[in-house]
Amino acid sequence: MASPVALALISLLVLAVSWIWEYVVVRLIWRPYAIAKMLRMQGIHGPLYKFLKGSNEEEKRLKEEAAGLVLDVHDHNLLPRIAPHYLKWRAQYGEPFVYWSGPKPRICIFDYEVARQILSSKSGHFVKNDAHPIVLELLGKGLVLVDGVDWVCHRRVINPAFAMDKIKMMTQKMVSCAQSMVKELEDQASMNKNREVEVDLDKPLQVLTADIISHTAFGSSYKLGMEAFHAQKELQAMAMASILSLQITGFSYLPTKRNRRKWMLEKKLKSTLMHVINSRLASQGSGYGNDLLGLMLEACAATDKEGEEEQLSLTMDEIIHECKTFFFAGYETTSILLTWTVFLLSVYPEWQERLRKEVFREVGKDSPTGDNLNKFKEMTMVLETLRLYGPALFMQRKPITDMTVGELRIPKDYAIYIASPFMHRDKKIWGEDADKFNPLRFENGATRAAKVPHALLAFSIGPRACIGQNFAMLEAKSVMAKVLLKFSFALSPSYVHAPVDLLTLQPKFGLPVVLKLLDV
Repeated sequence: MASPVALALISLLVLAVSWIWEYVVVRLIWRPYAIAKMLRMQGIHGPLYKFLKGSNEEEKRLKEEAAGLVLDVHDHNLLPRIAPHYLKWRAQYGEPFVYWSGPKPRICIFDYEVARQILSSKSGHFVKNDAHPIVLELLGKGLVLVDGVDWVCHRRVINPAFAMDKIKMMTQKMVSCAQSMVKELEDQASMNKNREVEVDLDKPLQVLTADIISHTAFGSSYKLGMEAFHAQKELQAMAMASILSLQITGFSYLPTKRNRRKWMLEKKLKSTLMHVINSRLASQGSGYGNDLLGLMLEACAATDKEGEEEQLSLTMDEIIHECKTFFFAGYETTSILLTWTVFLLSVYPEWQERLRKEVFREVGKDSPTGDNLNKFKEMTMVLETLRLYGPALFMQRKPITDMTVGELRIPKDYAIYIASPFMHRDKKIWGEDADKFNPLRFENGATRAAKVPHALLAFSIGPRACIGQNFAMLEAKSVMAKVLLKFSFALSPSYVHAPVDLLTLQPKFGLPVVLKLLDV
């Protein structure tokens, strides 16, 4: 009769063999082979799957080879720098193609009609793709990443905070924060006889937009805003350093130097946001306030039928996740929009002068308001910045059930990557000057700028379109108005044009510009 120890060992062996069969043989070998075969039957090809690594090694190698590429400042075709792997695979395998993130397939599409059907679907069948764990810690599982009933709940709670009348109320604070940055730069320029100063402007713009979102959304101090900002920036750098690395189950729980640093940053970020939230909850007697956090807490508050107990319809963890999402999105995307707008207006000074004249015409020497900012037609046409240098690069979705879109059959859980930087340069849609900076294409609005009304994907489209796009545009106009009223600007001779994908599109070597005080 077998001993209990032997039976236990046999049981463990059976479990181990079962796990190896399911995880290694089925998931890592058979399933990718079957997926590739099924997609080839549709005419969808791509690089061969490599055990465990998928296409990660080739993607990493091609990106490293492209890292030294420097563009002319008038060359806005940044694809060879940010997506050399997509360029190679599209040329080799056609559109769409499939590649592999480890054992998981990614179908990359370039067709506007397919993208429209996926992004505009109201059935709930297309959801966000699973985020990388460290990206999840950076962004939080807020409105950007939640799906289904949770997304409906979060959207309903947050939507009133982004009503246009609420955003206009925030304009004064946006302008005040921008004035502080402009005054600091003005003081630096005034110290020089030529009334000029050279500054790496992307850094002040990041600090400024973090300050604006801290005040307008969370009513928090500059100090607390900077603590959250620095924690998220370091987590962002960690995410990009590891996003193509082999993910080993359980490795993220080991107390390595990198993991310990990541845990410390996550704890610091959560602690900072909790401090902001608790301060607001403590002021319950005088109301939660009318900024984003206050409106969220007010909207979340619900009293039961007996009126004896108050509780939040979102848990505290969910509110923290939303704070992470909106803090990061609030400073990162707008600072990048401002950075690339300053770059383009430096390269095309005739457009810088057109915008400056418009600001003087609509605002004069007064501070901009929500009402007169909406009259900036010329500045709105610099949506062209978002077409050429949009902060978010590739949108991701996956179907929760087998779906057919046009002639494309997409099995359940297969990730779809929508290559908007490629689509924004599609000459069939945008015209022969698609690689050129031409704000006049937006003269009659975004829906008439190209041959299809949904051509500009910078804020996405459909029910999951960016909820903060009006906030971002009003903030960008506020800041640019203050800068244009005070300075003319040009690229420094030290500027190197090398856009880089760091989850968002950033200038690899910063944005050194020469600011010159205007004689007004």
